[in-house]
Amino acid sequence: MNFEPLGKRILVEREEEVKTTASGIIIPDNASKEKPSKGKVVAVSKEAENVSVGDIVYFAKYAGSEVSLEDKKYLVLNLEDVLGKTK
Repeated sequence: MNFEPLGKRILVEREEEVKTTASGIIIPDNASKEKPSKGKVVAVSKEAENVSVGDIVYFAKYAGSEVSLEDKKYLVLNLEDVLGKTK
């Protein structure tokens, strides 16, 4: 993939969370309508600070714009929509 976000933006691949009950039963995707609000950073603009490729970021529920690249869906986020990160 050859995508570079512009401005203070990052490209994120959403992390699909496996939903299970306390007893270990897996809840199917269609039962959970909310999209995950965390993902792995796959590209960073030159202006984006404090975030690097490989970080796991947490973001607001309705933040960003969804894009399709090479048959995969990603999210382009403004840096100000990022709530926090882990490595």
